[in-house]
Amino acid sequence: MNTTAATLLDTTFKKQVFEGLSANPKYLSSKYFYDKKGDKLFQDIMAMPEYYLTGCEFQILSTHTETIGELFRDRKNGLDLIELGAGDGKKTKVLLKYMTENNFNFIYKPIDISENAVEMISNNLAKEMPTLNVDAEVGEYFEVLERLKGFNKRKKVIMVLGSNIGNLKHPKAIEFLSKLKDAMLPDDLLFMGFDQKKNPQNILDAYNDETGITEAFNKNVLTRINRELDGNFRIEKFKHWAVYDPETGTAKSFLVATEAMQVKVEAINLTVNFDEWETIHTEISQKYNDKIVSWLAKESGLKIETSFTDEKGYYKNYVFRKD
Repeated sequence: MNTTAATLLDTTFKKQVFEGLSANPKYLSSKYFYDKKGDKLFQDIMAMPEYYLTGCEFQILSTHTETIGELFRDRKNGLDLIELGAGDGKKTKVLLKYMTENNFNFIYKPIDISENAVEMISNNLAKEMPTLNVDAEVGEYFEVLERLKGFNKRKKVIMVLGSNIGNLKHPKAIEFLSKLKDAMLPDDLLFMGFDQKKNPQNILDAYNDETGITEAFNKNVLTRINRELDGNFRIEKFKHWAVYDPETGTAKSFLVATEAMQVKVEAINLTVNFDEWETIHTEISQKYNDKIVSWLAKESGLKIETSFTDEKGYYKNYVFRKD
């Protein structure tokens, strides 16, 4: 990296775009799909019939509301309910409603990388559940893990829904889970969603809908680079491509250049050359079974207390304690 470029990389977004587009093969992080437009596109994805994950997890939380809620409850001191990657909070509201109506003593702390999502969920909850104590925060998972250790005065329940863990390859997932474990006390719980292995076609359809919503969502990272970093990507010259490997349980998304081209990103003084059919890897979404989740837990110093699944067995929410 030349000195001029280094002085320009004054934000994480700039730095990671520079690194990803300079790499071979090229990559960009899926966390940069999310801004106001990206949040809306993801809500549209969650409403698609092909994207079964949201419906399955919503069914789990709706069917087992009381059991899950009472598992969380601490009658003596109350609890802090901390949600990483809260998004629009649609699924969580099922639990929040139960907890507020059944005299739980708790604070709800939603944390999300998207400032827009945090603002939306805070405003919505203020209207829908005015008595609920909400303490929202903008931040990335790994940034907030250290701060979680400060929540040590009473029980805390950490929630990670939407199979967000799937965006991390296994070694990184173990690192993430280990850090969560380090922030937990013996009475604390981790409640986390894991999308399960299933018919490969169902998985592929979830990331490659015919209406093109997922394509627009993936391409939003290029739109952001154009807008925020003065890039000149010709977005229509890139094709969204999703693949799924049933052996490893890994779904991957790519943006593929349909012709050779040169792209400039002025804000970071970067010129990028693309060959015809060259790829930018944008996302992974890992799929699991009980065996893999048990292994991840063991490697991270956690133990599975119980789990809940939807009627099709497509998706599971696991409850972990510190081992």
